Amino acid sequence: MATMQFDLVSPERRLASFEVNEVQIPGADGDLTAMPDHSPMITTLRPGVLKVSGAEGEKSYFVTGGFADITGPSATILAERAMPIEEVTAELVEELISASQARRSAAKDGAADVAAKYHADLTATLDAIVGR
Repeated sequence: MATMQFDLVSPERRLASFEVNEVQIPGADGDLTAMPDHSPMITTLRPGVLKVSGAEGEKSYFVTGGFADITGPSATILAERAMPIEEVTAELVEELISASQARRSAAKDGAADVAAKYHADLTATLDAIVGR
């Protein structure tokens, strides 16, 4: 089976760099799956779960946003904040949701819609991860 290079980077650290069969990406305009020889594209990310499948099995990462740069031989994710799904704690969930609520409350005009969408995506993802 063909593989592609996968790299996941956040400002804090490089989280992953290995060969995968596919990458499931929470795109801002909808979820997508990148596989080897995918058409080149760049897309923004929404808060969600990024999943990769490869020889080592399936791995999942929580991302809060960022960009995905997909080329035929690789997929590079530049995340605002990212971590393995196992590192998501109840305390982190509360911290992220509180910060998102504050941003939503402070947003005006067109930014209010963007902040509300971000908050809804973040809340739904975190609820699914920790089972709130």
